[in-house]
Amino acid sequence: MADPTNSAPKPASEKDPRAERLAAALRENLRRRKAQARAKEQVRNDVNKESG
Repeated sequence: MADPTNSAPKPASEKDPRAERLAAALRENLRRRKAQARAKEQVRNDVNKESG
């Protein structure tokens, strides 16, 4: 059985580097997806203005 004392979360200053890299990559992916969605919406709005 696992020792429950080892499963306590680490303080922020002791985060493992892998988790920090993963968090940074996830934030960057979210920014990129939002930028793509905004660009796609802008194109959609421009097409609607031209045809309407």
